[in-house]
Amino acid sequence: MQAFWDERAKENAFYFVDNNVDYNSPDAEQFWAEGERVVDVILGALDITIESGDDIVEIGCGVGRLTRALAGRGASVRALDVSAEMLAQAREANAQLDNVTWIHGDGTSITGVEPGSADVCFSHVVFQHIPEPSITLGYVRGMGRVLRPGGWAAFQISNDPGIHRPRSGAGWIRHRVLAKLGRAPKGQDHPAWLGSAVDLDDLRRTAGEAGMDVERVENPGTQFCYVLLRRR
Repeated sequence: MQAFWDERAKENAFYFVDNNVDYNSPDAEQFWAEGERVVDVILGALDITIESGDDIVEIGCGVGRLTRALAGRGASVRALDVSAEMLAQAREANAQLDNVTWIHGDGTSITGVEPGSADVCFSHVVFQHIPEPSITLGYVRGMGRVLRPGGWAAFQISNDPGIHRPRSGAGWIRHRVLAKLGRAPKGQDHPAWLGSAVDLDDLRRTAGEAGMDVERVENPGTQFCYVLLRRR
């Protein structure tokens, strides 16, 4: 996965963090501002608040769009990403953030974070791109490891298997031609982009085994299913 995301970061990091931006002319100001809105939407949907003293772990930070918003709300952020290139751009774009530690992850675990050292785990549009649901569930186990008792995890997963199928048809052929010309995003049929859906029963079972309770689920059965777990 690292090689794929390094290539995408070099190609167009803003687009591959948020594919709602214009691929050919991304608006940087809007991109960064949207990070605050996304954090507000997830916290609002799950009815949870980040406190000023919270130590936060962000899984899949990309270039640090949500990291900025999280760093302004909590005491510290440890921001993980599998892509060294994404992290290099994140450090450059967010040099002003003195309470953030950038961590090069291994793509399967919450590496570099001590057990019981976090109050919050946070992630958005990351797990939907992981090819195997078992890897996502491994991250859930990792949340149970790094969270303090009473700590919580808020994240998005996909429950819609249909969005993870490869595309086909004339429109897709045209897209691939444009991608070769550099006028459309590449890698759209790669497993690391297509990702996978996670079954909620599997997630509940894994969370329980990791010492956590599922406190809230919003938008089940969709691509944007928000989950709140609480460490016992």
